[in-house]
Amino acid sequence: MSAEENHTDGVPATPAGPQPEPLRFFGTTWVEHSRGYAVRRLGVAVGSLAAAAAASFVLRFAYQGLQIAAVGGFVSLLVLVMFAVCSALAFGHTWSAFSTRPDPGRQSSLRGLLSIGFIGSLLAYFFRSLTEAPGEKLHRAEYEKAREEYDRRITRRSGNPARKRRRDA
Repeated sequence: MSAEENHTDGVPATPAGPQPEPLRFFGTTWVEHSRGYAVRRLGVAVGSLAAAAAASFVLRFAYQGLQIAAVGGFVSLLVLVMFAVCSALAFGHTWSAFSTRPDPGRQSSLRGLLSIGFIGSLLAYFFRSLTEAPGEKLHRAEYEKAREEYDRRITRRSGNPARKRRRDA
C-alpha cells in the first residue's frame, strides 16, 4: 500500500493544503484535464448553444404574440431593444465573471437584467467553453497562488538558527 492511500479502504487520501474549487459541470477535472474533461467541454458547448437556440425560438413566439395582439410598432421595437440590450449586458457581465470574481452586491442587483438577457449569458458560456472550462483561468490562478502560499508556509529553514555563527564585523 502506498503512502498516499488511506489505510482503511484503499482510496487515495486527500492531499494536504488548499483544494481546487469545483466548477459547474466539470468538478475538479479542470486541474489535470482528466476524466472526460474534453468530452465535458464539448457537451457544455453544445448544450449552451442548443439552449440559446431554443430560447431564441421561444422569444420569437413571444414577439409574434405581440404582433398578433397588435400592440403597435413602438412596443414591439421596445421589447426587441430591451432583449437585445439585456442580452448584450448579460454577455459582457458573464464574460468578465470568467476572469474576475464578480462583486456579490452588484451581482444581486443585476439579477433581473441577467435573467432577461439569459441568451447572452448562454452565448458567453458557449464561446468560453470552446477554449477552456468556463471560469477555469480564474480558478487556476487562484488555486496556483494558494498552492504557492501554502508551499512557502510549510517549507522549513535548514539548520538551527540558534546555532548560527555570528560574523565578526
